[in-house]
Amino acid sequence: MSVDIEHDAARHRYLGRIDGRVATSLDYADDGAVVSMTRTFTNPEFRGQGLAGRITAHAVDEAEAAGRRVRAMCWYVADWFEAHPERAHLLA
Repeated sequence: MSVDIEHDAARHRYLGRIDGRVATSLDYADDGAVVSMTRTFTNPEFRGQGLAGRITAHAVDEAEAAGRRVRAMCWYVADWFEAHPERAHLLA
């Protein structure tokens, strides 16, 4: 399944769309050094397809590329980092 991920920097949010419909989202706060990932959500009809993992990986990749650390304030993001210990160096 193809998901198009867009970064809405003005609203501090990543959106994942499938066929133009919002399927998943990730909210964050950014203080310039640390990106605090505060909430992930997947619409019920799209759950169980790995979309939250994809949007989290995308947001983590962008934080790393920008030279920022990540604070996992959302339980899902914390679980994602536990499942990806190779990325733990990014945690603030």
